[in-house]
Amino acid sequence: MPSPKRPIYDEPSDVKAVDGKVDVEGPDQVDVTLTPEAAEETSERLLHQSFKARGQTRLKHSAHRPQD
Repeated sequence: MPSPKRPIYDEPSDVKAVDGKVDVEGPDQVDVTLTPEAAEETSERLLHQSFKARGQTRLKHSAHRPQD
């Protein structure tokens, strides 16, 4: 469970390719520049964890939920 001090955002970040780098601007003043390789790996990690989180949400109240 997230800490009460850490807000949860429902708005996606803005992402742009600029001069061979990837700029990411998002909520809470996120502003980073990544190499293409770092951006690709980050996107894969985000996608994997977003699928996992969505599954956790769907199974949260299921009687057939795996035990932690």
